[in-house]
Amino acid sequence: MSSQSARPDSVSAPLAVSRNPATDELIATYAGQTAQQIEQLLEQNAAAFRIWRATPLRERVAAYRRLAVVLRQRSDNLSALISAEMGKTLKAARAEVEKCAVTLEWLAENGPAVLADEPVAVDNDDRVYVSWLPIGTVLAVMPWNFPLWQVIRASGPIMLSGNGFILKHAPNVIGSAYALQDAYEAAGFPVGLFTNLIADNDTVARVIEDDRVAAVTLTGSLRAGSAVAAIAGKALKKSLLELGGSDAFIVLADANIDLAVKAAVEARFQNAGQVCLAAKRFILEAPIASEFTQKFVKAVSALKVGDPLDPQTDIGPMARKDLRDELHHQVERTLSAGATLLLGGTKLAGSGNFYAPTVLGNVVPGMAAFDEETFGPVAAISVAENAEHAIELANQSDYGLGGNLWTGDVTRGQRLARRMETGGVFINGFSATNARIPVGGVKKSGYGRELSHFGLREFTNAQAVWAKQPV
Repeated sequence: MSSQSARPDSVSAPLAVSRNPATDELIATYAGQTAQQIEQLLEQNAAAFRIWRATPLRERVAAYRRLAVVLRQRSDNLSALISAEMGKTLKAARAEVEKCAVTLEWLAENGPAVLADEPVAVDNDDRVYVSWLPIGTVLAVMPWNFPLWQVIRASGPIMLSGNGFILKHAPNVIGSAYALQDAYEAAGFPVGLFTNLIADNDTVARVIEDDRVAAVTLTGSLRAGSAVAAIAGKALKKSLLELGGSDAFIVLADANIDLAVKAAVEARFQNAGQVCLAAKRFILEAPIASEFTQKFVKAVSALKVGDPLDPQTDIGPMARKDLRDELHHQVERTLSAGATLLLGGTKLAGSGNFYAPTVLGNVVPGMAAFDEETFGPVAAISVAENAEHAIELANQSDYGLGGNLWTGDVTRGQRLARRMETGGVFINGFSATNARIPVGGVKKSGYGRELSHFGLREFTNAQAVWAKQPV
């Protein structure tokens, strides 16, 4: 079965809808795959996996280098598609494509050393080593906010280690999902090794339970993560979850305020604030709280909201109307609980899902903008009495994905970082992802790690081999 024939009818019984969030224009609809199509998909993927796992690593690496070339060659079309499907600014979409290509090249360069047999010294002449072997096909349930990057971040390490990959992408970015599948096949990967699943929740559950699926990875909501983990656990299958965050951005009194403000604006408002690792709670030490807030509000008010294809635009639309409505409800609940509106706080009139860049002051625990993940262009400001109180507030969250800490004393910052209950801490910077560095969370932000050598080995069988010399 070719990838083209696997694609569902885009006319009848739409299960997925792609709509331009800047204009409300309908782009495409996609029907859910039939039981027969899914069976064919699983069979083809299983066959492709058997070929791929037997493919020498040097040949897999060569395919990764070709894939990076394909993505760069198609960058204009891919970037336009990302902008059309989820509203990312065109310049950010181009950066996303390039980041995918750079990551594939890093995997190609460094993967062989990470996946090489690891010798273990013993007290005799026996040969002992650990091999990192593929475990099978991994089902990936992926979000819409980085339609290409989230998928490459998952599929890159998973497939280089010899596994197959089935993508269940968000319903509003199915065009991006198929564009990636086409890119993989154009780069020479076995047809069906990377393939797309369009299905409802009940069908996804059955696919997780299928013996041809070895594991599952999900980036998404707490509810979705809990459901997927339960299904995978019942089937005794490994799962990796990245469930969002409410990252703190701590600014201590000895920090460079101007640099911190500049970083804070990008940390909160990139991708219209629709980033799991984005800074969301700005915790300011009291002596500098007023200065930081004044400069921050001024900088945010200068951001241009508008057409994501306009190179002058800083913030495009939110991806869906329901997401904008939920964000606005969080803002209203926060204000009704006693917070102060410093900027924005409104749904912008006209077509599209635009929301005004918003800054809330006097936000404390118990308010929606402090306790919940705000997935959009809203910043919540809290004031801490001192550094100890700032760390306490940062940890007063169900989430534990990333954290940011600004201080003039890096050594002090490193000491404080060890007390932050997060998967990552960025001192005098803001949360970002890089192929060299593991990403993942603790608490309700999930478990497991993507990227770096941790990600390359996350879905492998660490097979111990102990070879004794014949007597």
